[in-house]
Amino acid sequence: MKAQRRFPIIPLVVILAALVGGGLYWWHSHADAPGAKPDTAEKSAHPRGRGGRGPGGPGGPGGMGAELSPVQAAVAQSKSVPQYLSGLGTVTAANTVTLRSRVDGDLVALHFTEGQQVKAGQLLAEIDPRPWQVALIQAEGQLAKDQATLANARRDLARYEKLAKTSLVSQQDLDTQKSLVSETLGTIKADEGSVASAKLNLTYSRITSPIDGRVGLKQVDIGNYITSGDTNGIVVITQTHPIDLVFSLPENDISAILNAQKQGAVPVEAWDRSNKTLLTQGALLSMDNQIDTTTGTVKLKARFSNEDDRLFPNQFVNARLKVATLQDAIVIPAAALQMGNEGHFVWVVNADNKVSKKSVTVGIQDSETVVINSGLQAGEKVVTDGIDRLTEGAKVEIVAPQSTPLTSGKSAQPAKGASD
Repeated sequence: MKAQRRFPIIPLVVILAALVGGGLYWWHSHADAPGAKPDTAEKSAHPRGRGGRGPGGPGGPGGMGAELSPVQAAVAQSKSVPQYLSGLGTVTAANTVTLRSRVDGDLVALHFTEGQQVKAGQLLAEIDPRPWQVALIQAEGQLAKDQATLANARRDLARYEKLAKTSLVSQQDLDTQKSLVSETLGTIKADEGSVASAKLNLTYSRITSPIDGRVGLKQVDIGNYITSGDTNGIVVITQTHPIDLVFSLPENDISAILNAQKQGAVPVEAWDRSNKTLLTQGALLSMDNQIDTTTGTVKLKARFSNEDDRLFPNQFVNARLKVATLQDAIVIPAAALQMGNEGHFVWVVNADNKVSKKSVTVGIQDSETVVINSGLQAGEKVVTDGIDRLTEGAKVEIVAPQSTPLTSGKSAQPAKGASD
């Protein structure tokens, strides 16, 4: 029998050792390289939670490398806050006049430009004056005739009185002459009225502005025959210096308005329809004497000087009526106020940068600020952005305001070290 061939063991061990050593060297060199991903087994051995790595790693509790939730915060301030009542209103001219002719005739001239500012007493239009000039001449002629008749009647009366003393004229003739003088005096009074009427009509042929204001578009052209009964008139004049604003407020605000009026002039602001631009400031002029039962509101009128013509008749604006000023009120940004099942609350950051939830009672508020009636003190920090991931007692990092809200940016991303 032939002897059995044996496979050499020593060279095989050397080859296996070389392969293992090369594999270990390759694994260590790639594991230490930047950007290398940890092995799956290592991940499972060291689970990572929100905001840091595993309990034994540097991101665990008490670890120096733990990442904190970034938030933005603001300090609650104590300051004076004006209290406003707001309502939608319509600008109205302080006075509106439809300029009409008071006599009939042909329109011969217009002395204004459409949209022009005019003064009271300024000549605006002329009616053909010739018919009224003729009427004046006739009235003056009749007056002169009757005055001459009166003079003659008075001379006759003087003669009758002398003759009556010698009984050459009867008492009846004397009384008749006295009546004639009195009758002529009455006729002269009527003639003087006719003269005055003709002069007045002649004055009416020159149409002037009764108020200061702005003229609108002309309603009739030169050459047309116009009458005093024309409903359209010649032009409409609106007084815009000053100008008024009529707006409505709920009936529940009446007591606050009356209290404000007792303190003096009540300021009113006029804002544009978007409620973003302040147009002008004025004061409350009056309040209606009854409530509109269909809407439960009361009408108010404010007056503005409108020297810069920011307000225009029939313009829709937002009115803000200042009725009071709250002293030492606690004010926070509106973004910090939250609403939950228990009511309004805020997240407060303490000296250790830990957050806690506080219930608050809300007072007046607008789009930017909120007055806190109770539950918060001046100087406390409240979270205004990055609120969606906060929990009671969590530690946060306060960052400076950014152009992009944290809720849609950094805080919306999974925290570094969270499980994939």
